[in-house]
Amino acid sequence: MIQISGGAMRYGGQALFAGLDWLVGPQDRIGIVGENGSGKTTLLKILAGAERLDAGGMTRQRGLQIGYLPQDGLSLAGRKLFDECLSVFDEAIALEKEQEDLAHKMSELDPDSAEYGAVTDRFQWVIDRYQALDGYAKEAQVGTVLDGLAFPKHDWERPIEEFSGGWQMRIALAKLLLEKPNLLLLDEPTNHLDLEARNWLEEYLGGYPYAFLVVSHDRYFLDVTVRKIIEVWNRKVNFYTGNYSKYQTQKRERLEQIKAAYRNQQDRIHHLETFINRFRYQATKAAQVQSRIKELEKIERIEVPRETQTIHFKFPQPAGSGRVVAQFHGAAKSYGSLEVLKDVNFTIERGDRIALVGENGAGKSTLIRMLAGEEPLTAGAQTFGHKVEIDYFAQDQYKALDPEARILDDLTRLVPRSSDSELRGLLGCFLFSGDDVYKPIGVLSGGERNRYALARVLVKPSNFLLLDEPTNHLDMRAKDVLLNALLDFTGTVAFVSHDRYFIDRLATKVFAIGGGEVVAYLGNYEDYLWQAGRAAEPGERTPGEAVSESLKAALRFSEDEQARRNGAAPKKRRMNPIQAEKLRTRVANLEDEISRIESEIGELQESLVANSKNHERSAGIVTRMQELRATAEDREQEWAQLTEKLESEA
Repeated sequence: MIQISGGAMRYGGQALFAGLDWLVGPQDRIGIVGENGSGKTTLLKILAGAERLDAGGMTRQRGLQIGYLPQDGLSLAGRKLFDECLSVFDEAIALEKEQEDLAHKMSELDPDSAEYGAVTDRFQWVIDRYQALDGYAKEAQVGTVLDGLAFPKHDWERPIEEFSGGWQMRIALAKLLLEKPNLLLLDEPTNHLDLEARNWLEEYLGGYPYAFLVVSHDRYFLDVTVRKIIEVWNRKVNFYTGNYSKYQTQKRERLEQIKAAYRNQQDRIHHLETFINRFRYQATKAAQVQSRIKELEKIERIEVPRETQTIHFKFPQPAGSGRVVAQFHGAAKSYGSLEVLKDVNFTIERGDRIALVGENGAGKSTLIRMLAGEEPLTAGAQTFGHKVEIDYFAQDQYKALDPEARILDDLTRLVPRSSDSELRGLLGCFLFSGDDVYKPIGVLSGGERNRYALARVLVKPSNFLLLDEPTNHLDMRAKDVLLNALLDFTGTVAFVSHDRYFIDRLATKVFAIGGGEVVAYLGNYEDYLWQAGRAAEPGERTPGEAVSESLKAALRFSEDEQARRNGAAPKKRRMNPIQAEKLRTRVANLEDEISRIESEIGELQESLVANSKNHERSAGIVTRMQELRATAEDREQEWAQLTEKLESEA
């Protein structure tokens, strides 16, 4: 549909990419990844026609329809929400009106007249075209998309100018999905979506009939929606087949191949240069020297791409708390007649990492504010355990910062024992580099200040962290820093996030919020989906009285992503890639542990021979060997089970 030949682009004097040859096909499902500022958005704008290549050419298929969703900046007005979305069916609406006019005209004409025949032919064409546009289902389509993107029905008749910036972007996304262009270009579409809306969008894109390209920092979203990855990196555009997880594996393999080729080439260059320098002035070797000089000149030097530096920052651990961190007893929260939570009972224990999930407006942020003491309970009681210290990161946390303080100075005052390089490294992860670290906090944008506020929380955490949307405004590198810090954190965490990968890796419990209830599930989000799916069987109780349509979509997708994509019959449940990675890690750890146990048993056997005359010592060695052998048998049994499971799910 679109072909780029020899494409090159510069921005602000810096080369983004060059030598790009690319053909976008009619069924492509492509994810675009790369560091911030690498050129991902620019590439989308070029395809959309909003920017032009600095060099090279681009051709488009005639009649190609392109739909482009930018990251932000769209603002709509003048209609009610439902009518605005219905406006994408303008042609069908016009044909509907023409049908009425033609039917009225036919009723007034003589059936035997030539004009009546012409009107009848036009009427039949209008009906056929209306059906081809699926005009009879246009209202149903609008309702499905609005419901999937979490617009409550009572908002469908609201004027669109009343919606905030994030909801404006949702409206723009809804219109694009209803238009169904031949090529859909989405720049960070999940930025303004909650988890349930993301689940629905994953399902929708899985059945999208045409091509789409998406820029996203959401790994799970890319894993389940795309079949190719395009990486803008090191002033080049690289192509990979498969989803994001496969891209990561292929990239590591490709980098190792480049490094090996570079080492071989350097050995050859060194060999040639040594020969040339040694025999340059010997007449008998002149021909061989000249031959090697020519070979050296012809070598196209391999350049090892610059690797993104991995930041290792040792976060301080907090003082310990009691085993019970927080408890709610018959807690309720209402705003006037609006009942958000009712008769809520739960216990949070030391070391829990709890994800709060639920549809938009279910009460996730309300609950986290209640835990933080920012919202009083309407009824019931909440208690906190021994030595519990709370640190609350709100979505508007930046409002509490000193606007006059410079970033690096403010962070240094907070953790004076950390070195300048350590703090700069951390700030770099959160996209503050170079002279940015000397900016006053007051001049930063809202997103920048929130990123900095999150960095402040990490360098000096309390033992009970409450995080409301901490992954907003973060790229994958910053999310990794945050995730690794929280995985190493010895305190307790309760968090709201719409990043599925982040939740799956971090959560040890899930609190599902809906219908005024809070229901606890052990495990991560994948485990919650499985348990909620079982609870959704006929006659069983589910949180909030029923499993939402978006949750049902997530369950269907989790069970059979590949079959749904290919239009095949349902197959056995496919293992979630994050769960599979956890199992592979556990298998590797078991192999290491079994190897260590066997080594220790071998050492004990040698010690037993050396201490054969010391009966007390020998008895202790034998007891220890028996314990190790029993442990080894348990580990080997677990290893066999996990290996079999991985092989069966492959």
